[in-house]
Amino acid sequence: MSFFESIKPLIYKIDPEIAHNLVELALKTARRCPLFFNPLIEKNFIDEPILNQKIWGLEFKNPIGVAAGFDKNATMIPAWPALGFGWGEVGAITPKPQEGNKKPRAWRHIEYEAVQNAYGFNNEGVEVIKKRLQKIYPFILPIGANIGKNKTTPEEKAIEDYKILVSELKDVVDFFVVNISSPNTPGLRDLLNEEFISELFKELKNLTSKPILIKFSPDMEDKMIINLANLSVENRADGIIVTNTTTNYDLVNSPIKRGGISGKPLQKRSFEVLKIVASEVFGKTTIISVGGIDSSEEAYKRIRMGASLLQLYTAIIYKGPGIVREINRGLIELLKRDGFNHISEAIGVDVPKKLTKKDSDAS
Repeated sequence: MSFFESIKPLIYKIDPEIAHNLVELALKTARRCPLFFNPLIEKNFIDEPILNQKIWGLEFKNPIGVAAGFDKNATMIPAWPALGFGWGEVGAITPKPQEGNKKPRAWRHIEYEAVQNAYGFNNEGVEVIKKRLQKIYPFILPIGANIGKNKTTPEEKAIEDYKILVSELKDVVDFFVVNISSPNTPGLRDLLNEEFISELFKELKNLTSKPILIKFSPDMEDKMIINLANLSVENRADGIIVTNTTTNYDLVNSPIKRGGISGKPLQKRSFEVLKIVASEVFGKTTIISVGGIDSSEEAYKRIRMGASLLQLYTAIIYKGPGIVREINRGLIELLKRDGFNHISEAIGVDVPKKLTKKDSDAS
């Protein structure tokens, strides 16, 4: 039994938000102890040519990234390599600081290997986070900023919040992820529409040359996913992240009807959305998969379905801090097993080919 497995029962007795804060404190403290910290990097960080990629001109040592929500205030970036991550997102960041929703606002569903959170973009605001990023940027790994509007900002003025965030952060991060798919800010998902996305990308593309990505909800109807995927490409989105958390509360046996669910129960729908998006726009923009990834087999499945990069968060809670290393090592074995010399050769090999009119006529 690993050390993590032995202490899991104790961890699970602690409120999830308090446990997260303790992990943050531990990682911030550990990096000040090189004799302890450096061996963790040596053990967990996988940097093998078969997994190295260059995307948007950025060097990704391995495909596994820190999902948004883990490092809300950019306090743990130096610890990312010690956990094995090859890149990551900070945030979600809003223009003004906000406390988020009332507590409790995070729950574990241990039997489902799931987490339900209703944090509501709690963060210290762009001014504080920008100063923190200025001290570390550029970093050895690519850093993305997950950006969202303040809760008090009306929908008709939401674009202004995103413009502020891009203007303030464009010199201290490598790319942006537009978050209009979180279920924890009232009305935010209403912005997942053609008019708003078109106007948003037009405005933000005028502010920066840094890549701008959009994150999709798993709760949209398939037809809407198809429309927005194509619309995103038309508006020069540099990437699509699928998916955010889900509000399908039937996935877990819980009376709580707040926030979004992540982890194992999201796995099936997240893959379905990836398949839909890849079938439409693979090869036209970069696709990133997140949601229920907890093994090298699942990660490999997403890569073959068109994902160039992957993210996780909940898997750390249930599989432990060595999960990123395990997935990367497993990916190398799976790639070699199937005769691939590089990860790029496997990306998208299982994406369904769209039936053209010519093909249809021939049949």
